[in-house]
Amino acid sequence: MAKEEQTVLSITLVKSPIGYSKKHKETIRALGLRRMHQTVQHEDCATLRGMLLKVNHLVEVVPQK
Repeated sequence: MAKEEQTVLSITLVKSPIGYSKKHKETIRALGLRRMHQTVQHEDCATLRGMLLKVNHLVEVVPQK
């Protein structure tokens, strides 16, 4: 059987985490984001979705193939 193709998410930091809680800042760092407008790509999974829900007001998420 062929393995299903996983969706890749492009995550961009669009708002600074300054002024937000320490947990939000740590989540941004765990996603691999260090600078404003930096974009990283991660495979879609439940853990990643939970992290994105926590900081959805700071990031922009675009699904890719």
